[in-house]
Amino acid sequence: MMMMMQDVWTQLGPTIAAIMFTWTMYQNYFPHQLRGHIRRYTDKIISYFYPYMHIIFHEYDTDGWFERSKAYVAIERYLSKNSCTQAKRLKANVVKDGQSVVLTMDDHEEITDEYKGEKVWWISSQKLANKQTISLWKEDDKRYFKLKFHRKNRELITNSYLKYVLDEGKAIAVRERQRKLYTNNKGESGGYRYRGWRIWSQVVFEHPSTFDTLAMDPNKKQEIMDDLQTFRKSKDYYAKIGKAWKRGYLLYGPPGTGKSSMIAAMANFLEYDIYDLELTAVKDNTELRRLLIDTTSKSIIVIEDIDCSLDLTGQREEKKKKKDEKDKEKDEKDAIAEKMKKGEAKEKSEVTLSGLLNFIDGLWSAIGGERLIVFTTNYVEKLDPALIRRGRMDKHIVLSYCCFESFKVLAYNYLDVESHDYFPEIRRLLGETNMTPADIAENLMPKSSKENADTCLKRLIEALENAKEEAKLKAKEEEEERAKAEKEKEVKEKEEKKKKLAAVDGVNKNEKSESNGTKENGSAKENGDVSKD
Repeated sequence: MMMMMQDVWTQLGPTIAAIMFTWTMYQNYFPHQLRGHIRRYTDKIISYFYPYMHIIFHEYDTDGWFERSKAYVAIERYLSKNSCTQAKRLKANVVKDGQSVVLTMDDHEEITDEYKGEKVWWISSQKLANKQTISLWKEDDKRYFKLKFHRKNRELITNSYLKYVLDEGKAIAVRERQRKLYTNNKGESGGYRYRGWRIWSQVVFEHPSTFDTLAMDPNKKQEIMDDLQTFRKSKDYYAKIGKAWKRGYLLYGPPGTGKSSMIAAMANFLEYDIYDLELTAVKDNTELRRLLIDTTSKSIIVIEDIDCSLDLTGQREEKKKKKDEKDKEKDEKDAIAEKMKKGEAKEKSEVTLSGLLNFIDGLWSAIGGERLIVFTTNYVEKLDPALIRRGRMDKHIVLSYCCFESFKVLAYNYLDVESHDYFPEIRRLLGETNMTPADIAENLMPKSSKENADTCLKRLIEALENAKEEAKLKAKEEEEERAKAEKEKEVKEKEEKKKKLAAVDGVNKNEKSESNGTKENGSAKENGDVSKD
């Protein structure tokens, strides 16, 4: 056996030496142009016998400079799971805005994947750069992923598998990202402030509100969740009907009814970012459009208290005219001061109703896709009908005073109580008076470690009874004021009626006196004619 091994090595040694000599001669004496032709024809010959194909995905695109290829990043996220179970050497990357470390296979590692019964291989490699040259890339070594598959699966891989890998990788990146809460920075007058200036400021979004914690009727809550879930899965449907993939929600109701909590619950349910748009900080319609362009998909654009943001409604225009008419009655100094204030307001923001409508429903609104636009208001009657019509604000959600079903959600959240002896009394009081969920929650919250469910529920009952009495007193005062106003109106109408009657009597007396004077003149004339005869 040993003799046979020695014979093999004896014969193999000269062969290896001949190959090395040939390769050295090839490297030193063959021109680069000739090497290219030899390489090309060699690859063609090998391809006739080699049954596999390769696709290369470089880490950096030539047109991206220091930005990593989106395809490479998506593949890295997709392969992370298989890398953890198959690769012997792993590489840890801390991804920007990511919640956790991304583990992927190290260089020169290989893992397998299976798609529709067909097996493929992923190889992580790198190309060493020439160290004598200065590289403009972030790293000198060019890393890339190589996909290897059998040539018979070419159509399956190119038409289906690659799209699946990229979509799945992007979805994983979205699920694992840190969601953000954005707000727009105040615009400066003139100039291109967007160069070197971030138009959106951001913080990590950590609001704990969910649909489970919202104080709302369960049926209504489920309806909203179904609507959101349908929207998230309707990309192809929106493309089919020719509409931008967006949806508008109008949340309205008294203060303290949970409009902001509803927005946070929607964001947590869909795993979307939130862009809190402050209209008073937007210089004009052009800047508003730039803000829209700079938002991402899978986001909620929020304008809270839109009726208080700017003069954007028809009703407000009428009020403005009335206010201008009253200002004319003021002295000259007050009128000048009012004009100066209006001039300053105009310099601060020139956003118009037309600009906002284009922002919601114009051509630019289709950029990005998969967005929700949410308006909130305490007084929906103040908003211009064009602003809240269907197609712009597709779903109107009324958030009203607390009902008994909403109270039970709050009682469970704050006190871990599902039923109690005080519940019937609270149910009766909630049917007789109005109280917002915010006020209910404040009364249910324990103020010290000594307070228990009984104490908190008693406090709530007292608060409801006080609110009921206050509502009765207020209604009585309003009734008295209404009766007083009606009485004053009757007195005023009587006085005006007396004045009209007096005026009519005066006119009648004047007409009578004039008639008597005419008759006297006629008699005198007749007497004069008789005397002449």
